Amino acid sequence: MPALLLVQEGEFTPFSINTGLIFWTLVVFGVLLALLWRLGWPALLKAVEERERRIQQQLEEAERARAEAARLLEEHKRTMAAARAEAQELIAQARAVAEKERAALLAQAREQYEQLLDRARKEIESEKEKAILELRREAVDLSIAAASKLIEANLDSDANRRLVMEYLASLEAGAEKEGRGAR
Repeated sequence: MPALLLVQEGEFTPFSINTGLIFWTLVVFGVLLALLWRLGWPALLKAVEERERRIQQQLEEAERARAEAARLLEEHKRTMAAARAEAQELIAQARAVAEKERAALLAQAREQYEQLLDRARKEIESEKEKAILELRREAVDLSIAAASKLIEANLDSDANRRLVMEYLASLEAGAEKEGRGAR
């Protein structure tokens, strides 16, 4: 091992110092540093600043887009709320109109029912009067026929009819007075 540590003069080893090499290395380093400082550094700095400006611009655009999206969302919410309110209003109006129409139809049906009922009552009363008159005529005719047969005389049928009608009217007037008195 001692043989390895021995270094001959003029031989290069990692631990040997060569001042000429150091000088030229420092000169080349300084020239390269000056060239880089003069030419490379501004270009590198410009590229970094340009990238920083683009990133800032993209961030501002993203912020504007976010603000626009928030504004559109809020506008959409307001529009939806207005549409819901309008729909509710239309439904309420439709219900009110339907209720009014229903009430009008019910009133019309009741009115028609009352008219039909009144007409039926009048017709019944009219038919009743006709039946009573027909019954009176029939009773008069029967009474005259029976009286004629009883007395076997042929009396004037118009005069007899008039007498019987007067008698029946007086009976009817008496019955009406009794009916009013009972009420």
